[in-house]
Amino acid sequence: MTTIASNLQAVRAAISASAASAGRNADEITLLAVSKTFPAGTIREAFAEGQRCFAESYVQEAIAKISALKDLAVEWHFIGPIQSNKTRPIAENFAWVHSVDRLKTAERLSLQRPENLPPLQLCLQVNISDEESKSGVAPEEIGDLAEAVAKLPNLTLRGLMAVPAPGDDESVQRAAFAELRGLYEKINRMGLHLDTLSMGMSDDFPAAIAEGSTMVRIGSAIFGRRNYHEREA
Repeated sequence: MTTIASNLQAVRAAISASAASAGRNADEITLLAVSKTFPAGTIREAFAEGQRCFAESYVQEAIAKISALKDLAVEWHFIGPIQSNKTRPIAENFAWVHSVDRLKTAERLSLQRPENLPPLQLCLQVNISDEESKSGVAPEEIGDLAEAVAKLPNLTLRGLMAVPAPGDDESVQRAAFAELRGLYEKINRMGLHLDTLSMGMSDDFPAAIAEGSTMVRIGSAIFGRRNYHEREA
């Protein structure tokens, strides 16, 4: 068994165990393999082991992989910061975007989504830990943004995403995820019918699952440590 195959097996088992601990069904939780910085060959390996949903953060790198892997039925998710000059390739090549935090970005994605493709599935990113270095809309502004984005054509608003401040204390992790879940429930009470909570990564996904995550974004636990080198501006 390859390392990626064994890692995937371990991650799936950990997701199932975390779901069972929380009294949830593991089938409610989508595993999103974060393949940014890893070559197309590793995605092909993971695909051979049954993984179908992959996430990228760098547009140029992602487009190259999408082209190299066009023979595979991959569901591509974009999870990185969105620059205004990169919205068109994102709109044209991805099925999901998790990192929308401004109405202008959503409007550009809506306008640039090709008519022959299904609506682009969107999550709004919330800066749940109020970190200056992190992208995301402020929690108090998420309701207004959600209402505005939900009205745009060629998009389907699915849920919320967050990257809380890192930390090993599970109670602190759970508090941040609980806050995001509370915002999700508030927006649903507004009548917008969200169904996705994109929260939890390699170091904190058990806490996220305990607080209701429906999509965990796992990279290093599947592919290994990343080697960050020169990236597009």
